[in-house]
Amino acid sequence: MKILVRKRNALLSASVLAVAGFLAVNNHSKSEEMKVVRCNNTALNHVCIMKTILGLDTSQEGKRISVFKTPEKVEAAIKKGLEWTGKAQGNDGGWGAGTHYNQQVTDPHAVTSDPATTSLVAMSLLRTDNTLEKGEYSKNLKNATEFLLKQVEDCPDVQPYLTKLENTQPQTKLGRNIDVILTAQFFTNILRYDISDAQMKKRIEKALDKCVARIQKGQSNDGSWKDGGWAPVLQSALANNALESAEDVGRKVDTAVLKRSRNYQNGNFDTKTNAAVTSEAAGVLLYGLSSTTRASAKDARAAQEVIVRGMASGAIKDEKVTEENLRAAGVDAIKAKELVTAYSINKASQQQALREDVMQGFGNNGGEEFMSFLMTGESIMMQGGNEWEKWYNMMSGKLVNIQNTDGSWQGHHCITSPVFCTATCLLILSIHNDMQFSMQQHQKKSN
Repeated sequence: MKILVRKRNALLSASVLAVAGFLAVNNHSKSEEMKVVRCNNTALNHVCIMKTILGLDTSQEGKRISVFKTPEKVEAAIKKGLEWTGKAQGNDGGWGAGTHYNQQVTDPHAVTSDPATTSLVAMSLLRTDNTLEKGEYSKNLKNATEFLLKQVEDCPDVQPYLTKLENTQPQTKLGRNIDVILTAQFFTNILRYDISDAQMKKRIEKALDKCVARIQKGQSNDGSWKDGGWAPVLQSALANNALESAEDVGRKVDTAVLKRSRNYQNGNFDTKTNAAVTSEAAGVLLYGLSSTTRASAKDARAAQEVIVRGMASGAIKDEKVTEENLRAAGVDAIKAKELVTAYSINKASQQQALREDVMQGFGNNGGEEFMSFLMTGESIMMQGGNEWEKWYNMMSGKLVNIQNTDGSWQGHHCITSPVFCTATCLLILSIHNDMQFSMQQHQKKSN
């Protein structure tokens, strides 16, 4: 299996006690110029990472990605991880993480399948060249898709959550809504691929709409999500991702819900002091920074795209992302302020998230650390430039070094499940594959 593109993986562990209350302060001046990376092919501004909007510079960034050859050690690690994952699938087509009260259980067949873990694994299969119709693990993906469809189709509207399972490891750490959030994310991902079975496609679309309705219903007035678990900011960031992705594949999403969500995430970072608010992140700076960086990525990229178009048309004279330039390029005053805020927050939080002390996280790795790394990496790739290479080099080496001999990865606190952690690590190691897939889809449409 050849996986093209650059990857960099950084192992994250964060100790709440070590990081609690810590505020990151950077010396970057607020007056520092912010310039964008040009994209010569604006049609390619819709490639995706974890299937959400991603801008890509086809003249430089795209070429680097398309010719990148995954290091042999990383390829071997992915292969071993997939083999372990395939064997870990349950007879019902799902995978489970187990309960918070039995974190010592590592046998994947000794736990009950849950939607959140199954969705995460299914996304890792998609990202490693498997679809419903082809790929070494196509059958596993089909069974997982059927499991998730039944979970949604059989869930009564009056039932508060997608599953009756309680106290699963993902729920305890990431919140009670994490099952429907990750299920929605998987459905949006798979809808980007060709599905020859028209009936299957309709089932997925209908199930996704139900998930979107449930996610929107679970939002609080402040833009966060209810029942957020130990680190509520992570669930809220993932909910934001799922809704953005659903909107991107043409499903109806309430724009007011998205706006509240983005405002909430932006409020977790102070651009004046470059400090992350950790009260909703269990005191762990990594969680707060990764969530803010990821949630602000789409608007940050939108700001860059407006500047590129403004330069091309002659409406603006420089590449600075400012309210004045955005307004000159045709954006109304209110929207211009929102985009500049998102751009500033994204850039500042991204720089903080790459700091070594932040990457130390909890002091050892849990599934939530891996999830935070994934969100950070996706955001960095969405913005283009060279930072994603630094991030990938750092991450991939660390992940390969901590892989278990049987091919799995395991957490050491909170989300200890080898299934959950292996899926997340596979998503990180193959993060560039979504970008390549999107480039191929664009080429098909252009021909």
